[in-house]
Formats: sequence, C-alpha cells, structure tokens
Amino acid sequence: MDYSNCDYVEGYVTSVIFRNEDNGYTVFSIVFHGEEITCVGMLVTISAGEFITAHGRFVHHPVYDEQFSIQSYEFKEPEGAEAILRYLSSGIIKGIGKKMAERVVSKFADDTFRIMEEEPERLAEIKGISLDGAMQISAQVNEKREIRSAVMFLQKYGISMKLAGKIYERYGAGLYTIIKENPYKLAEEVRGIGFKTADDIAVRAGLKVDSEFRIRSGIIYCLELAANNGHVYLPLEQLEQTTSSLLLLDIPDFDKFLMDLVIDKKIVVRRTKDGTQGVYLKMYASMEANVSRALLDLSMHREEEPGRLSRQIARIEKIQKIELDPAQREAVEIAVQNGVTIITGGPGTGKTTIINTIIRYFESEGLEVALAAPTGRAAKRMSEATGRDAQTIHRLLGINGGSSEDSDSVTETLLIRQDDEPLETDVVIIDEMSMVDIALMNALLKTIQAGTRLILVGDTDQLPSVGPGNVLKDIIRSEEFPVVNLTKIFRQAAESDIVTNAHRINRGEEVELTTRSKDFIFLKRDSADQIISAMHTLLMNKLPSYVGADPSEIQILTPSRKSMVGVDRLNQVMQELVNPAAPGKAEKKFAETIFRVGDKVMQVKNNYQKDWVIRDEYNAEKDRGAGIYNGDTGIITAISSFAQQVTVRFDDGRIVNFDFEELTDLSLAYAITIHKAQGSEYPAVIIPMYPVSSMLMNRNLLYTAVTRAKKCVCLVGQPEIFRQMAAGINEQKRFSSLDERIREIGHPIS
Repeated sequence: MDYSNCDYVEGYVTSVIFRNEDNGYTVFSIVFHGEEITCVGMLVTISAGEFITAHGRFVHHPVYDEQFSIQSYEFKEPEGAEAILRYLSSGIIKGIGKKMAERVVSKFADDTFRIMEEEPERLAEIKGISLDGAMQISAQVNEKREIRSAVMFLQKYGISMKLAGKIYERYGAGLYTIIKENPYKLAEEVRGIGFKTADDIAVRAGLKVDSEFRIRSGIIYCLELAANNGHVYLPLEQLEQTTSSLLLLDIPDFDKFLMDLVIDKKIVVRRTKDGTQGVYLKMYASMEANVSRALLDLSMHREEEPGRLSRQIARIEKIQKIELDPAQREAVEIAVQNGVTIITGGPGTGKTTIINTIIRYFESEGLEVALAAPTGRAAKRMSEATGRDAQTIHRLLGINGGSSEDSDSVTETLLIRQDDEPLETDVVIIDEMSMVDIALMNALLKTIQAGTRLILVGDTDQLPSVGPGNVLKDIIRSEEFPVVNLTKIFRQAAESDIVTNAHRINRGEEVELTTRSKDFIFLKRDSADQIISAMHTLLMNKLPSYVGADPSEIQILTPSRKSMVGVDRLNQVMQELVNPAAPGKAEKKFAETIFRVGDKVMQVKNNYQKDWVIRDEYNAEKDRGAGIYNGDTGIITAISSFAQQVTVRFDDGRIVNFDFEELTDLSLAYAITIHKAQGSEYPAVIIPMYPVSSMLMNRNLLYTAVTRAKKCVCLVGQPEIFRQMAAGINEQKRFSSLDERIREIGHPIS
C-alpha cells in the first residue's frame, strides 16, 4: 500500500524495538490496515498492547526503509475484552502477566478498567492477587493515565515531553493549579525551565502582563542575565531599567517588589563602594561573603628561620640546575611563609619555575601538594610543566552534581563534597586563576582546611572568567594578602616573538607585523574570503609540519561569533573544506548545525553527571567516570541514527555518547572564540584580523589570543584591525565586590 500521502497511523503496538529512557526516543511497530508499520518519535511511555493514534509523515530511512515519524500522538484506552486482554498481557502493569491477565479479563470482561479504578479491592477475588497487590495495580493504572494526561496538557503550552515529565514528577496533579495561577514558579523550581519559557506559558494561560509573579520573576531573570555577563550584582537603577525593558512595563512601585524578594530571601540589597545600591542574587552575595571569610581564615603568617629557608631554596636550585632571580626567590619565600599567596605575571616571567620550586620545597618538608586549574587543557599544561599530576578544580573537589540542562543559567548549582570531607592535602596551588569565577572559588574554599597553604597563580591581563565575578583582581585589590607581581622577561622567553610581542601589546607599544618572524607571523589579506582561504592553507598545509602537530591540534581563534570571520561562519566553511560530506560518512543535522563523523567539536556547558569511559588499544575499559566540562574538545567518531547518539572521543581519551537532543551541548570547534580558549595552549593558533563589533576591539582579547600559542601565532587580515585592537583599552565594567567584602570582614567597624 502507498502511504506517501498519509499523515496519520493508528493501531495496537505489537513490539517496542528500541527505547532511550533518557530522552523518550522510541522505535516501535504497530499494525495499520493489516500491515506492520515502524514508527519513530519521542514518547513519554509506551508498551506493547497499547492503542495509539499518531500524526506525522512517512519518511525513508537509508538503512531501516520506510518509517512513520511522529509529530503528535495520543493513546486510546483499550475497549472491549479482547483489547484489554492484549494490553494487560503485555506486562505493562507490574503484577499482571499473561496468565493473570487472562484470569482478570475472564472475570471482569469489558468492565475490567472500571473495576481497577473504582473498585480495586475486587481484584483480590482473583486467585494470586492480594489486597495490597490489587491496590498497587490500581495505582499503576491511575498513574499512567495521570502522567499521559499531564504530558498532553503541558504540550499544549509548548513544553517538551522531557520537561513535562519533570514537571509532573515535581508537582503531580498540582501542576494544573501552578500553570493557571503562577507558571513563573516553574522557572524557580524546575531545572531546564527559565523565565522565557515560563513567560510563554503565562501568555498562553492568560496571565496579565503586569502580574506580580511576572515582575518578580523578571527581576530575578535580569539578575541571572547579568551574572551570565560576569556581574555579581547590578546597581539598583540599572536593574530597574533592564527589568522594565524586558517586561515592556513601567514599574512605579519597583522598590516594593525588591523588598518582597528580600523578605523571601531571593535577593540582597546593599550599598557598594561607589555609594549606590547594589542588588545581588542571594547566592552570589553569600558566595562573596563565604570566600572572603575563608581566605581570611587561611591567611596566617608562618615565621621560618631565614637561614634554613635560604639553604633549602639554594639546595633546590642546585638540584634543578637553575638560578632564581630576586623576585622569584621572594615569591617562593612568601609562599612558604603565608597561608594565602598570589603570584601574577605574563608569559615568560618565570611563573612555572616558581611553581616547580615551591612544589619541591614543600615536598622536601614532607608536605602533600595538590595542583589544579579551571579547565582540562590548563590542568594538562600544568602537569606537563611540573611533572606532577594536576586536575581540574572540579575533579579535585569531587564535584558530581548538576546537569547540562540548565548549565547556561547562572542558577546552576555546584554540588561538592560536604564540609566534613575536606581536601586531605597541605598545599593547594591553583593555576590560571583569572578564569576562576566566584562560584568555583566558593566551592574550592569550602573544602580547604584551616592551616592549608593556598597559592593562586595567574595573569591579571588575561580575559576575566566567563562566570560571574572578578575573583583574582578583587583579591589583589583588597590589599589583604601578599602579592608577587612578576615583570622581568627571562632571556630564553625573550627570544620568542610571541612572548615579546604579547608584552608589547599589553604595554600599548608598537608591534612589527611581518612574515619574517619565526613564530609571530602576519599575513596581509583584505577580504573575509581571502582571509578564510589563507587560514585554510595554514591549517591544512603549512603549519602542521612547521610546528609538528596534527591539524586538529591547531586552533583558529576569533573574537566574535556573528561576523564574516566569526565562529559560526568559519566553522561552516572549515567543515566543508576539512571534513566534507562523503558517501558512507554519517552525519546528523541538529538545529542549524550539521555534525559529521570526523568533525572537531567542543563541549559548551558543564555537565557533571555525563558518563565517560576510557579504552585501551584493544578496546578494553581502562577507566570510567562522570563529568564533561565547558571547553573540552574532541572528535566525533560515530553517529548512530538507530540509537540516536553521537560518540565523541575527547582529547584526553574520554569517550562520551551524546543523545541527539543533547547536541545543544556541543558545537563545531574548527574555530572557537578567544573567550573559549582561556586556559588552553595550542602548538599554533590562527587569528583573523577583520572588522568586528567595537566591544570586541580591545587589547586584552588580542593579548589572550596571542598567548594561547606555544610555537607559532599566525595573524591573517588587515593590519589596521590589529592596531585598533592593540590600542583598545576599554573593558566591560564588571560589578563585583569581593574586595569590599574582604576588607569589611578583615577590618570590621566596631
């Protein structure tokens, strides 16, 4: 029969071929007009024996032939003894198998479902069913009906099946009242539902645009957006303007709503250093206070016998065959004698030498040293530089909570080891501190015991953290802790044009743009297409042999996402040039992106629960665990349309399966933004120089990009764009107050 124009099917489910319980993707068969039809789609629940009516269209699958792709569906409760018997015989109800189903239907016939719902105790009349068992059977039947009704109801409001399941799990039958009276409650209490979704539901539910619930939720949402842009708080006046613009409302009694949120412990309002009122989400106000207290608790001076300290450092110099300069020696001495030490400096200023000397000093004293950095790439660099094991801060802390579903929201919770399980170490050294936001710093300090030395290493001229806060700069600005600022560039580093030009950029000095340098090369090109063509040649033909690396290890860094040489366009073009479509090469289109076997991809959200496995050359399992983090990169090794999964092997060997609906967590990574490259180091980087938004034409963005390269920087484009970026000293102001909290707690007003 020709079904090409058929937009619906219906019939009894004969078998469930495949089901992904995480996302509800299901492949099953039904009998339609006497023929067995294969159906595919996202369904909340399904079992053999159920009667389904589904709307959608027939599609041709290259492997599995004709399938019906479901867009919407509904289940019909079985009618008549034969249909009821088929349904119950499927095993859908625990406690009823095929034999028991025959007994039940034989006794109650067409009245079976009414008995189960209204007189469940009568099921105990059947041999083999106790009174308790009868009640459990009734509860299952009712729950399945309620879940389906709830999902169908919520889908009318544009809520996906997966979110609908979460809402039902959270509220049960109470969800109908919440949707009717205050759908904004969903944004506060259900992972994966934000203000925009709740606002759409509210519009469909007929709530007024000036509803108190809407205004309160809008205020919280604006503070969350601010935190996504790096702010710990917003000035009250700016928050009021932002909220009014978002809601398209004048809010004459704005202070009243703020006071209500303060009383409900959702926000904190306090005076800031510039004399204005600052409005904080409660969690961030608490984090700044917690971090301040913890740092001050750790900050204690330890007097070491000067002669002994000098002798130990000299012994380590001899072993390492190095000679520390006075600033480096001072840094080691300060780290030994203080509970909290900050070491800052640009490339080539000897930070690694200092870290290695500090490690060896403490190890010689019999102390245990833990090394960590914010990202996997930064931790790997730290390991290579020190010869010691270094971890991400997340793994150091044993973070194992949260999910990717709402990790783009600032309300993502860092679930860490409890306070009664502190880190068992004597010294903690954190590298790339400029990347650490207030939430991660708070998580770290909760696990560090009093008496542990904390050494923070970073470059204050790098880009600030993606998350909220200005942690490293604020700690330095508080002037409560010893800071070593390294400025001398050592001879070997000074031989690198990458290092010397990075410092010139930072100081606002002229940089010679030439093709003659061995590691800092500028190729002049005018148009975007010429730039892209040159970058492709560098990536695939010139640089791999020059720096001794695979093309996948070389990274294109660009300031913007949306421009002629932005991430979106570059990834699309580079994918077609580097990894074009080919017969037999699997691919999956998700939203506007095509993912293809062989593509270079990046994880763009933290997902602390995502399982991974590492296998050896014989495919035997070596290790397994959980946690994939923002910035991790890898290669797509397989795409299964049957399992609805994409397999990625990350750079450190971890293998992860992503359901198709989780592809929102991945992006192509032939090109990435400079922000995403923080903490990473590549054999070579390629940077387009082409007009972008004035907000991105700043010095520390260029400085950060240049310092990501280990062996070679290639800039391609217009020299005047380079000069404009190098001259741009405007950085977005971040509203943070960790320095104020530290001073207040350290010097309370009596």
